[in-house]
Amino acid sequence: MERVAIMFNPGTAPSGGSYFLPPLEAAAASIAVKSLAMLVRSAAEIEPALEALGREPGGGLIVMPDNFTSVHRGLIVAQAAKHRVPAMYPFRQFATEGGLMSYGADLLDLYRRVPSYVDRILQGAKPADLPVQAPAKIDLVINLKTAKALGLTVPRLLIARANEVIE
Repeated sequence: MERVAIMFNPGTAPSGGSYFLPPLEAAAASIAVKSLAMLVRSAAEIEPALEALGREPGGGLIVMPDNFTSVHRGLIVAQAAKHRVPAMYPFRQFATEGGLMSYGADLLDLYRRVPSYVDRILQGAKPADLPVQAPAKIDLVINLKTAKALGLTVPRLLIARANEVIE
């Protein structure tokens, strides 16, 4: 059976388990993929976790958006490559630094939208009265160099849908 590990640090993303895991587990089960939580609490735990995942064929990794995983993205990407673990990351920086692919909010777009909220607050609006905004732009970035190194063929339809393809 294929399996996917879902990496996050429960100390820096305490709601990660309750927020991310149930929908990912349900999605994995719907396509007959076994899911498992990969809890990493320190940088020292990253390599052994990815080494164990890479020992058996048919494994993959989903890295959750978390301050810990963002800070340690270079180590995570390097270890996933070293242990030949295909991985999906939350932000484009992971893919541009050698990760296989990323799918997530365009952080630059989010930052560009902040000044209008600051302006509204400075004009007297109460922050509690301002609507919560979801990300307006989601990016799919595929690193074909990494796919080739892992021996993977990325479907042309997926490549066509990508916002950025790294060759």
